[in-house]
Amino acid sequence: MPPQADGANKPPKPKRNVPTFDLQKELLRVAGVDLTRINGIDTLTAAKVLSDIGFDMSRWKSEKHFASWLGLSPGSKISGGKRLSSKTKPVANRAAAALRMAASMLYRSRCALGAYYRRMKARLGAPKAITATAHKLARLVYSMLKHGTEYTDAGQDYYEQQYKSRAIKNLKTRARQLGFDLVEAI
Repeated sequence: MPPQADGANKPPKPKRNVPTFDLQKELLRVAGVDLTRINGIDTLTAAKVLSDIGFDMSRWKSEKHFASWLGLSPGSKISGGKRLSSKTKPVANRAAAALRMAASMLYRSRCALGAYYRRMKARLGAPKAITATAHKLARLVYSMLKHGTEYTDAGQDYYEQQYKSRAIKNLKTRARQLGFDLVEAI
């Protein structure tokens, strides 16, 4: 056989850690819902999360308990009525690490979760924004697995419109409390 000069007929090199079967189809069959519909979560992330938490969501009372178990909820260290710290508790959890990685991938995403991440990053900084977005992802995963619902993304524009209407409502309420009347400019 003559040597190949350009290597055009070589078979592709198999990638490491990539399953040789349709993992997404199997996860859908076993879990009953498609977690990859959530922006930021791919098939390997979904597999990591499901392998760590399982399929039975009855172990947790609510999505808040689930997020707390993952170590993604803000802490509530209070003494004498004064908040001392709101750091998340340190938990060695592969599912939480996978959700944090998925949250950090949403920075350039044109979806509602991406807009949420960018708003939190501007307000809190990157590490806290990643944890807050991972918390939101954990709540979505819990809801999908517990109730069997599908996730549909409303989009970045819808999220921005909701945020704007909430901000206007809060401004009007605050102006009314201070004795002013807020009127929209034309």
